[in-house]
Amino acid sequence: MITLSWIIERLLVKPTEGSLTDVVITADWRCNGTDETYSGTCYGSCSFAPPSGEFTPYEDLTEAQVLGWCYANGVDKTAIEANVSAQIENQINPPIIAPPLPWVPVPPPVVVAPIESFVDAPAA
Repeated sequence: MITLSWIIERLLVKPTEGSLTDVVITADWRCNGTDETYSGTCYGSCSFAPPSGEFTPYEDLTEAQVLGWCYANGVDKTAIEANVSAQIENQINPPIIAPPLPWVPVPPPVVVAPIESFVDAPAA
């Protein structure tokens, strides 16, 4: 089973925007996936227009709120999660492989003789 998680890695803010302070203008996001053996990731940035309605002070923002802004501003959550899941599925069942060339003989396996123990003969 693939587990997906979203995180905001960084926020870029404008110190002053009109009468507002610390206005988020860009969020760097990442979607990680794992099935405990394999993993995949997708990341990007999302920019926002200056706020025109309700404003949440920077110190009161939550990661869930900023992720919601990303989804509302062009980050296709479903498509990105499908991409990360496909990365993992392609590791489990590679769609393309590179087998040995059929005309190149496969070298025989190397056989290593066991090390025989011996006892030093007494000096004559």
